[in-house]
Amino acid sequence: MNYFAVSYSYPADSEAIASIRPIHREFLGTLKDRGILVGSGPFLDQDGGALIVIRLPEGATVVEATELMDKDPFHTESALDGRSIRPWNPVLNVFN
Repeated sequence: MNYFAVSYSYPADSEAIASIRPIHREFLGTLKDRGILVGSGPFLDQDGGALIVIRLPEGATVVEATELMDKDPFHTESALDGRSIRPWNPVLNVFN
């Protein structure tokens, strides 16, 4: 499996994020059901933002991870201030 760390930037008090969050979580739920989502959640400091970790089949690229995450309502509704998607190697993990 190839893992990707997806980092979202948005203000902690974003009204757009709050209003879209239910359908964003539905989207993530479908990824979880498909075995793609490893974990996700907001950062708890005052800076806002979130981290999502996904896994795709061996050989998957950042392009494929981006195409998948482009379907997230946070992205399609232009609610994010920024986003990065980077390949990640969980050397020590519990993600069997």
